Amino acid sequence: MSELKSHRPTHDFLICIDSDGCAFDSMEIKHKECFIPNIIQYWKLQAISKYARQAAEFVNLYSKHRGINRFQALTMTFDLLGEWDVVKRRGVSVPAVPSLRRWIQEESRLGNPALEAYCKSHDDTEMHQALAWSKAVNRSVEEMVEGVPPFPYVRESLAKAAAKADLLVCSATPQEALIREWKEHGIDKHVFAIAGQEQGSKKEHIAAAGKGKYDPSRILMIGDAPGDMSAARANGACFFPIVPNREEESWERFHGEAMGRFFDGQYAGAYEAGLVAEFEASLPDTPPWK
Repeated sequence: MSELKSHRPTHDFLICIDSDGCAFDSMEIKHKECFIPNIIQYWKLQAISKYARQAAEFVNLYSKHRGINRFQALTMTFDLLGEWDVVKRRGVSVPAVPSLRRWIQEESRLGNPALEAYCKSHDDTEMHQALAWSKAVNRSVEEMVEGVPPFPYVRESLAKAAAKADLLVCSATPQEALIREWKEHGIDKHVFAIAGQEQGSKKEHIAAAGKGKYDPSRILMIGDAPGDMSAARANGACFFPIVPNREEESWERFHGEAMGRFFDGQYAGAYEAGLVAEFEASLPDTPPWK
């Protein structure tokens, strides 16, 4: 966070870019192959694995909650399972995780370092289990996710934007994974910093890097989730949506049209509103089984 706060602009514009599911086509593999198997294993949901998978996929991939912090998503998954009739009929006890819920409310930096610090000073089995799960997810991601390139038009967009704007990676993913993935594909050279969950929320990233340094109308957040839009709005910034399942089309539109509008001061207003409406229509609030 100190790196973001000490940042000094080299251009008049700031563009913040989310990573998983936005710059990289990595959301599906991370959640389906890394997060969800560990949820089932560490939280003893083997007896309802099919439903646990559906609930977790809805929260993390196919709903307006897409892209939220892993611990918040975990409690949302448990909530969906707890109220699902087919799960109730099987008599499986869904974890209530009151300590984790309380920690989420009280802690602003929802990552492993903060959770480790909590566990060192609290003898709470539930929280130690949450930490073990989260570390297992990170190990699975490190072992599984490699060779997943950026979406088409990402490289071209970053190179083009860097000529007029300062670029920042702004993500809820652990920083170590972000740095590894951006370096693996040689696109880290375009950004001045890579901020992950350890540096706080995306809202805090944008504020630390941009508040008082750029005109808010010259700050843009590019993301694939409503949380990205909320982070932008909280800072008075513009938002460009990468529409789930239409990512390549979205990046092509940004590269060929939206970026120019942003730099020319013609982005905010009706044009941005049209993009946002299209984006919001792609993400439901209610799961299909309801």
